[in-house]
Amino acid sequence: MKGVFTMHPHSNICFWEKSYNMNQGQEDILFEVETPLGFTVRTTVEYWDYISTIKHPIMRGREADVRETLANPNEVHVSKNDPHVYLFYRNDGEKRWICGVTKKMNGDGFLITAY
Repeated sequence: MKGVFTMHPHSNICFWEKSYNMNQGQEDILFEVETPLGFTVRTTVEYWDYISTIKHPIMRGREADVRETLANPNEVHVSKNDPHVYLFYRNDGEKRWICGVTKKMNGDGFLITAY
């Protein structure tokens, strides 16, 4: 199994994180969304499952909200650490914001995470 050891950002705990293919194949695309910045963002069924069960379980069942956030954000920010990473924000109407974090490479984009 491919993966990396990752240091938890708020402690001295290391954990093993399974690697997922960020260059996802066409056969298992969950969604593909055109952003207002002119690039398409996609994610696979497998990677969405990882986001919504391991990284951010609160996002389970909120794929449509993430698609809407990427297509019609209230705000978009460029990462301070990587000029190819964009954070799309949308108010969900319940005093919460949904964030879709994407990376644009060679004209295409993929979902890094959502919360």
